[in-house]
Amino acid sequence: MTRVLVTGATGYVGGRLAPRLVDEGFDVRCLVRTPGKLERAPWRDQVDVVRGSLEGPLEEAMSGVDVAVYLVHGIGAGPDWIRKERHDAERFRDAAVRAGVSRVVYLGGMGSDDSALSDHLRSRHDVGRVLADGPLNVIELRAAVIIGSGSASFEMLRYLVEVLPVMVTPKWIRTRSQPIAISDVLRYLVEAIRAPEEVAGVFDIGGPDVVSYAEMMDLYADEAGLTRRRRLVVPVLTPTLSSLWVGLVTPVPSSLARPLVDSLVNEVVVGDTRASDTFGPPRTSLREAIRLALGRTHRGEIPTTFTDADLAPFRAYVTDPHWAGGTALLDLRRRSTTASPEAVFRALSALGGDTGWYAGDWLWRLRGLADQVVGGPGLRRGRRDPEEMVEGDFVDFWRVEALDQPVTFADVAGIDEAK
Repeated sequence: MTRVLVTGATGYVGGRLAPRLVDEGFDVRCLVRTPGKLERAPWRDQVDVVRGSLEGPLEEAMSGVDVAVYLVHGIGAGPDWIRKERHDAERFRDAAVRAGVSRVVYLGGMGSDDSALSDHLRSRHDVGRVLADGPLNVIELRAAVIIGSGSASFEMLRYLVEVLPVMVTPKWIRTRSQPIAISDVLRYLVEAIRAPEEVAGVFDIGGPDVVSYAEMMDLYADEAGLTRRRRLVVPVLTPTLSSLWVGLVTPVPSSLARPLVDSLVNEVVVGDTRASDTFGPPRTSLREAIRLALGRTHRGEIPTTFTDADLAPFRAYVTDPHWAGGTALLDLRRRSTTASPEAVFRALSALGGDTGWYAGDWLWRLRGLADQVVGGPGLRRGRRDPEEMVEGDFVDFWRVEALDQPVTFADVAGIDEAK
């Protein structure tokens, strides 16, 4: 049985790929910083979980692995993030070589190396080159916009269309791209893992439709039963201003919106048929991808979201000095009640989102608005599930850092207070 190591298994793509690989009959190992995030995943007991990160020792994670899937990337956090991305990729490549791993599959970002790439896309390409710079067999799949319930691209599209019946838009909404359904991304990853040993190199993957962002908005409006939105295109909205605008209107914070916007500024269209010839053509149209994502969202069936892999801001990285980690403020309140611990836990588990905060809702909304103004997520992230919490979940602008039902749990604020 082929053993596959999945990095980023608590992230958006990795959290869906791991159970897919289990269903396909692979022996799956997940490398994660916080194993507790997977405790309530229905597939948790079917995989081997190793606690760690790309900055720490990798020998245990790599032991006996046939194929490693590299799904980790940053979004420009800190002044040295590009250097750190390269360093992590080098350590991962070298550890894979020492462990005798036969192949690395890497999910990167689509874009021509000849175009004026953003720092984000250039870093994604650099990581692919670093992984391939050695004896390893490396398959790099480059995707553009990924459409699926809970994906950053889908949530950005959804909120822009649903919140703004009339909008002033930047000129990049006319740029062509080739969005791909998350189901097709997962299938391509599985096929890359299975591919014969002579298959290697860079493959652009996209869905069957080449559209502008304006056309994506119209398709979403059609599938959501909304009237198509009126748009006034202006040339003065720079990527920076556009990302701030997205951060105010959608649950996608401006720090994450910037690389998404940057990827839309340049045309990203599959330039050849290599991926289709090697792994098969995409199966899901853009309209069908939007319909499926909407259905899952309305039913609350969202297995992963784009926020899942975020690290709590006070958490120190392995490479940080011993005194690092910032300051965590503790606000401890005690109340007596005749209700059972289970009943209290159920009530607390429903906090935020559509339920609200049981008292002073307008104050929480004001705090969320203040957070959005400085580029934070505000209240727009809502909740993954209206009733159930798991470790690592976001509840509006809070993160569930620890959870021990039915007695105790702890929240850690995710508000960007550095600004």
